[in-house]
Amino acid sequence: MGKTKYDFYVAGRTRNAENIRRVVELIRKCGKTCYCFLESSYDEDGFAHSGDPNELMNYFESLGQNHPLVDKVFKRDIEAEKQSHNFLLVLPAGISGQAEAGIAYGLGKKLYLLGKIEKPETLYGIFDKHFLNEAELEIFLKEVGG
Repeated sequence: MGKTKYDFYVAGRTRNAENIRRVVELIRKCGKTCYCFLESSYDEDGFAHSGDPNELMNYFESLGQNHPLVDKVFKRDIEAEKQSHNFLLVLPAGISGQAEAGIAYGLGKKLYLLGKIEKPETLYGIFDKHFLNEAELEIFLKEVGG
């Protein structure tokens, strides 16, 4: 697999933005790089959002699947996923996060899961490690580093 640009690709549900942003800060505090979809700017696409996750999701849900911006965001995120060494899914996560985990697995990435599992899923078997909370993740980042 070639040279990676990011140590971690961080995925999760947009409406879980507050937790995801905390995780991104933690990763960087521990000296690692990461890509997070929440940090993508859409200003060049004519959508200057306030950073409110509900506003962002409502906007995207109003576009329709065939809108060029939806395709552009998909391509940007997938490219970042390819350029990342590890994949971290922050729970709760939605369908997109689950699909991205499958893509990461297929790409041969190390997969990590953070948060409480609400119900057993066979999919979670693809993850190399499950962190119950950010404190466990921090210990891992400092000791092992992914």
